[in-house]
Amino acid sequence: MYVICKILYVRSITYFLCMHSNDWRIIGGHAAPDGAYPYQISLQVYDQHLCGGSIMDATTILTAAHCINPEYEGLYTVKVGTVLVNEGGDVYEVAEARVHPNYSTQHTKNDIAIVKLKSPIIFNEKVQPIALETEHVDGDVECVLTGWGYLQYPGTGSDELQQVDLKTVTNTECSTMLNSPYIDETQICTLTTVGEGSCHGDSGGPLVADKQIGIVSFGIPCAIGFPDVYTRVSAYKDWIEQNRH
Repeated sequence: MYVICKILYVRSITYFLCMHSNDWRIIGGHAAPDGAYPYQISLQVYDQHLCGGSIMDATTILTAAHCINPEYEGLYTVKVGTVLVNEGGDVYEVAEARVHPNYSTQHTKNDIAIVKLKSPIIFNEKVQPIALETEHVDGDVECVLTGWGYLQYPGTGSDELQQVDLKTVTNTECSTMLNSPYIDETQICTLTTVGEGSCHGDSGGPLVADKQIGIVSFGIPCAIGFPDVYTRVSAYKDWIEQNRH
């Protein structure tokens, strides 16, 4: 298991954060109904959940760059069609992972990756692609985050897919609340209330408002009143289109 560490300066407090390969899971949500989020996938190694992701088309998965570790090349699989991360669903082998060439671990920039599958996904009522947002989404937009993971921090992951209703905040608000100059228009943030948000294990997962607007990137663990930060999907529409085929 690999670790990414960073320093965040928030409200004059220095946080030294180490994010494992299974980082950022949902807190304050509830179990998702079977089949309610047919685009949700689990990115796995040796049948163990590492990150979330979403189905773009029959051979293409969208996830976060920091979910991809070169040491796991040839070992990644994608599980679809189940709300139980350790049971059911169908598993597909990964052919290739394409990480954004300008991905930066220092400030978590360009945190986006495309995973190509060896064989096409068979779609059904529980397995479907999701449309990607191509327009800029501002603050105060209702959205939903889904993923498997910690129900409290510290804690352990959930076997059942969790969902939580959130709202976006503007980049200006996000930057101010995080006391960070590094939040920019390639990112989108959410914050509702203390006790609701992402935590260890949801990295790469989809933030959705009718269409997918974000990819879970990073935050201050976990749901303690600071915004969670996502890669803004619309900012990468050209890169996504160039790399999905």
